Amino acid sequence: MSSAFEGATPGFLVWRLSMKWRVAVDRAVAPLGLTHAQYSLVASLYDMHRSGLRPSQRQLADHTGLEALYVSKLARALETAGLLERARDPRDPRAVQLALTEEGRAAARRAIEVVQGLLQQLLEPLGGLDSTRTREFTRELTALLDVPLTPVTEHDKEQT
Repeated sequence: MSSAFEGATPGFLVWRLSMKWRVAVDRAVAPLGLTHAQYSLVASLYDMHRSGLRPSQRQLADHTGLEALYVSKLARALETAGLLERARDPRDPRAVQLALTEEGRAAARRAIEVVQGLLQQLLEPLGGLDSTRTREFTRELTALLDVPLTPVTEHDKEQT
């Protein structure tokens, strides 16, 4: 472990790793005209499309972990750039369905390839993408993501 992080809390390390990843992805996809947040949308849409889905903005927000309002803003920007189409859901007129355009699918494929290269670099210390350590790391991250987090208020503390 790097001596710079000796004694650091797990929360701090998760934050630092997430910031390192966000910055690296931002830099890597910038030449493709994308930000990290936009990448998360186009890559997710690309994967969902391959599975036969045309998600709503809400479904995409739930999938990516981004706020629905932010997904809406990103979707409008991606639509303006010609990478995404937004359409009213025929089953629910309040919902907006999202789909990548042909140009959006091509951009997503290029961006996914670039980010996969970053992921290989990140996971090299664990033995690479297909290593036993990486599979275990993935299980641990999934376990942490499955934990619901709610802030504890002063009122909650007084009740215990």
